[in-house]
Amino acid sequence: MTGSGTAAEPWQLTTAPGSSAYTMHRDESADPPALVCQVGSTTLRYHLSAAEDLHAWLVAQGDWVPLGAADEQKPAPPGSVEAWGRDPANPVGGWYGLRKGYRGRFGMYLPPLLEFLGLAELTHEARGNRIRAL
Repeated sequence: MTGSGTAAEPWQLTTAPGSSAYTMHRDESADPPALVCQVGSTTLRYHLSAAEDLHAWLVAQGDWVPLGAADEQKPAPPGSVEAWGRDPANPVGGWYGLRKGYRGRFGMYLPPLLEFLGLAELTHEARGNRIRAL
């Protein structure tokens, strides 16, 4: 995993199972400011505060939390990172994803960024991965 998190040098990341590579970068000029996630030809956008907010939530949980990655149209497993990324009680009042139809997969793409930034520990199994704050 490399990169500085700019559009010119995005973070080069891999999903927790190691099955897919993708990039992320900050776009502070977007309205609202965003984390831009490029997965093949698909672009996902999340609130820029997503990584910091997720880390704070993980610290509050105090232990391992399942990722629970799911598409927007599918329910997220209760208590998972994915469920928190959609919860009306989170700091943004609901979805961290900014593009309707592409708001899911928060639990897939944000945890590897936290691991890269040294904010969390992530398991790397074929299925059922978990994360905890450092």
